[in-house]
Amino acid sequence: MLTAAIVVPLLGALVVAVAGRRWSEPVVRAVGVATTLVPLALVVAAWIAFDPGSDQPFQLVTDVDWIPTLGVGYRVGVDGIALAVAAVTTVVFTAAVAHPAEMRGLAHQYVAWFLFLESVSLGLFLSLDLVLFYVFFDLSLVGMYFLISRWGHEDAERAALKFFLYTLLGSLSLLLGIIALGLSMDPITFDMRAIIAAQPLVGSGQAVAVLVLVMVGLGIKTPMVPFHTWLPAAHVEAPATASAVLAGVLLKMGTFGMIRIPFLMLRDTFADASLVIGVVAVVSILYGALVALGQDDLKRRIAYTSVNHMGYVVLGLAAAGSVVAGQEAARALALTGATVQMVAHGLITGTLFLLTGSIWDRTHDYDMDHYGGLLGQVPLLSGAMILASFASLGLPGLAGFVGEFQVFVGTFAVHPVLAAVGLLGILLTAALFLQLVQRMFLGEMPDRWSSLSDLAPVEVATLGVLLVLTVAVGVAPRLLVDTVHAAASLFVGG
Repeated sequence: MLTAAIVVPLLGALVVAVAGRRWSEPVVRAVGVATTLVPLALVVAAWIAFDPGSDQPFQLVTDVDWIPTLGVGYRVGVDGIALAVAAVTTVVFTAAVAHPAEMRGLAHQYVAWFLFLESVSLGLFLSLDLVLFYVFFDLSLVGMYFLISRWGHEDAERAALKFFLYTLLGSLSLLLGIIALGLSMDPITFDMRAIIAAQPLVGSGQAVAVLVLVMVGLGIKTPMVPFHTWLPAAHVEAPATASAVLAGVLLKMGTFGMIRIPFLMLRDTFADASLVIGVVAVVSILYGALVALGQDDLKRRIAYTSVNHMGYVVLGLAAAGSVVAGQEAARALALTGATVQMVAHGLITGTLFLLTGSIWDRTHDYDMDHYGGLLGQVPLLSGAMILASFASLGLPGLAGFVGEFQVFVGTFAVHPVLAAVGLLGILLTAALFLQLVQRMFLGEMPDRWSSLSDLAPVEVATLGVLLVLTVAVGVAPRLLVDTVHAAASLFVGG
């Protein structure tokens, strides 16, 4: 089941890339959407088969030797955390492929790269082997590089190159940490389950070096301050659909990797460093929100909010990884909140970036000062952007609130000062989104937009699915929260 979810989009990418050149654009897109629905259905089936009450952290496991002499295997499986992130991945990719975009006469290549990215993204989230994790981690750079460089805006090639080189540097740092972890096992193995159980570097000075290597590599991907500088350029120059996948899925590779590797495999060292990690998270929260508030470019503003929102995730991980006697339940809550925040950010920011694409297709202008009063002219587009903005600022009843609330409740029990300072980020986020709404959708509309068209049926469908899920997670989060919390409780003992 899980292997099929990885393989089907990869096979779909090959078919579309080879045969799709003879198909019309609508046919290529239809085949792409149909292909993304298969892993979506398979992940739903895996969710149904998953038993959150089990005392086994990883279920639906497939374990096949790949390179036995190195202890490398094709190992995939899920816990509640991986299941949640894999589910949002399939939803975001389906929406991104279905959403209208300018394919520049290369529809078969465009769709093929999206399907390829979906395959490697699911492969990473379902991996239970460090080498397999790294292979998928690295391959994701290739797919996003081509999507940015070939279908991006004027300075796309430069932004794509910066993205690739910066994140490749991070992957090399991660690789060194992975090699050290594998070599620390006797016999050598890269089986995540074995390394988690053995905790091989406990009490070793090498553990600190490995933690730094891994956290730098994953921090670049997340991205955390000061490793965030590649993100705004990549988002601004990328096509909106690629930005939706970059923010909605690929950034989660960093935070998900933090859970899988340093949080679970270097427990004691991660606990010792949790305060430092929490401080970096709070800096990212405040810096991302402040810089976003200063942006007049719509897409750049939304890009910087990802630095802010991913900071909430890392803050939750820092709280969950702390060893504070009697606070196991709070730590489990923080880990649950961090995962729910990943899901919420995928849905909300994916929606926001798809909406920037809808705006760009109509106006070719991201400058917010050139807008105003759009609510009366394009009510569907305006309503979708306003709802997504309220979700992103953490309004109760929407998905953004659920994860943030759990993160801060858990963090207050462990690092109350960090939680208190981090709360300022919510105020700044509210200010930047309310200002966005006011500048673009309220007031008087310039005459140049008097003939602006509202969302087309396809856009309504893609955005509608994401927004319905955003509301559903906010109003009825129990299914998601219970599944994730079962894994969080096993990992921290809450």
